[in-house]
Amino acid sequence: MKTTYKFFSIFILITLLALTFATPAKAFDGRSGENVEIKANEFIEDDLYVTANNFVLEGTVKGDLVVFGTSVVINGTVEGDLIAAGQSITINGTITDDARIAGAVLQIGKGAVIGGDVIAGSASLETEAGSLIKGELVVGAAQTLLDGKITGDVLAGTGALELNGDFGSDVKAEVGNPEEGNPSPTMFMPQADIDFPVVKPGFNVGENAKIAGNLEYTQSKDVTIPTGAVGGKILRTEPVIDPDEVKAKPTPAEAVLTWTLDLFRTIITWVAFGLLLGWLVPVFMKGLMDKVQSQPVASLGWGLVAYAAFFFALLVLFITMLTGGLLFGALTLGGLSGTIIWLGILCIFAMVIGFVLVTVYLTHISVAWLSGKLIISRLKPELAEHKVLPLLVGVILIAMLVALPYVGWLFGVIVMFIGLGAIWIWGREIWQARKVII
Repeated sequence: MKTTYKFFSIFILITLLALTFATPAKAFDGRSGENVEIKANEFIEDDLYVTANNFVLEGTVKGDLVVFGTSVVINGTVEGDLIAAGQSITINGTITDDARIAGAVLQIGKGAVIGGDVIAGSASLETEAGSLIKGELVVGAAQTLLDGKITGDVLAGTGALELNGDFGSDVKAEVGNPEEGNPSPTMFMPQADIDFPVVKPGFNVGENAKIAGNLEYTQSKDVTIPTGAVGGKILRTEPVIDPDEVKAKPTPAEAVLTWTLDLFRTIITWVAFGLLLGWLVPVFMKGLMDKVQSQPVASLGWGLVAYAAFFFALLVLFITMLTGGLLFGALTLGGLSGTIIWLGILCIFAMVIGFVLVTVYLTHISVAWLSGKLIISRLKPELAEHKVLPLLVGVILIAMLVALPYVGWLFGVIVMFIGLGAIWIWGREIWQARKVII
């Protein structure tokens, strides 16, 4: 059932982005900056495209509004569609047509009126009492609280769902097992500027809920539904369990055998990659080991910086790709817009693959090789520079530490950061030397 929720949420987000790029724009107004605000007496006659850290709409947009930012607040009026993505999105105003929103925390406030459908993907979605959605609601979220009025159908895939509002048509929901619990939205957005609720895991129907149509929900057990809350039929469907996902708990002997085989595969893989790297780039590998040996503490610190810098670079590339795609799409340069988007996707893919190879293999191999050299130099110094033996000894040691139950992951993270920091220091010194030569 967890797989169903994941794919449902992914489908919502992909649909949201696809619809974003498909939105036509014959004329538009573009805004960008740290803080962008459309004041109450301001009227935008065309479509509006915004990229900002904080965006507030108090005025009126006569066309569609497309906005990407950290915090998005809609207090005014959008006479077209709203397409928004950000950490937190708050709608208190009026959206004449559809709203397609994605973010960590989404809130449709008590004064909000949405004239069309709402498609939402998030960690937390709340529709407050007094809010009105005149169309349908399709949501994929970790938790969902619906207190407002929704005229059309509701289709929800969520780990926790609570219904307290007024629903003019059918409600269909796939809800997580209440016994499994539900991660708090704070895990996704610890610094969100919205006071979001904490919804009880599973499916819950409040005393004030009114469902005019049928209620169909998928959950592992029956839910207590107040008398008269549902005007149509009530149907509960058992979750479909994939037999391949139900695995018997391994015996102690099977667990030991699996652990041993995994350790053996890791050792063989690291040794093979290490020998290949030692043959292809011996100077580079020696440089990394020297940095780890001479600056272990600095390598650990710079490893943290390099790790954070990678994800920041991904974010910058993603925002640049979206902005460029939207801008050239708005200028009706569809071919160039598509090229930018595909080029951005390929760059992101290449960066992710490279980062995985570096963090999983290169960092561990460099630290393991150095560890083997240090160990052998104390026992038999004449073998410390052997081409294979130090690598084999170090890989066996590091692989066993990483494979330890409960604490192995911590050793793995420390080794990764040290190796990543050594790469950062090595690259920085090469860059500085190049600048001096130039």
